[in-house]
Amino acid sequence: MSLLEVKAVTKFFGGLRALYDISFSLEQGEILGLIGPNGAGKTTLFNIIAGTFPPSSGSVKLDNEEITSEGSRQICHKGISRTYQLVRPFSSLTVYENVLVGIYFGNPEMQGTRSVDDEGTELLRLTGLLQKANTPAKNLTLVGRKQLEIARAMATRPKILLLDEAISGLNPAETETVMNLIREIRDRGVTVFMIEHIMKAVMGLSDRILVLNFGELIAQGAPDQISKNKAVIEAYLGTEGSTEQAQGQ
Repeated sequence: MSLLEVKAVTKFFGGLRALYDISFSLEQGEILGLIGPNGAGKTTLFNIIAGTFPPSSGSVKLDNEEITSEGSRQICHKGISRTYQLVRPFSSLTVYENVLVGIYFGNPEMQGTRSVDDEGTELLRLTGLLQKANTPAKNLTLVGRKQLEIARAMATRPKILLLDEAISGLNPAETETVMNLIREIRDRGVTVFMIEHIMKAVMGLSDRILVLNFGELIAQGAPDQISKNKAVIEAYLGTEGSTEQAQGQ
């Protein structure tokens, strides 16, 4: 049984069709990539899965439980957490305090317990932020803010982590650092669904890749299949795109 099942999801904003008849599944322990041109509907799909707003039609199931009509708070508590493309930490709080927000939001019963300190410390160690625990979040570099965004999302103890461009904007060394972090998260038993424009990261991390274009799912498959798919190359890279570009080389 799939951990997440999205079936025939369509979304309209007024007369604008953002998504049309999207169906796919996400398996336990998988890293699933989601690519497509700007405006293809990627973040809209994340917003529906995370409960930011409901689909116009279709359904979303987590562990075979219908969550289509649930709000974002309820869905987070059931096991889906996310990051955002524009990272926005609580700037006046320290790095450690930002992680505490995630722990308390995702696990209200932990408030006041001694295990909170241990969990917060472990999350900072996981994301490479332990030495910056007492640093105001506003003083972090871009990669630090992205790492903090992941730590805060992980603090809710998700079954599924939705990553919205967690690598975009980073230099090659930072990219490798965050790629290794994503692998470590998966190895700890968290299933990952990631939107990303950095092809090296998508191809290097994903077990499977979904491709959206104009709100429609035009392809899905293993990275080597996607990199050679003519429809994907044309839609995502343009008619001048090459297989080498699609593979991130």
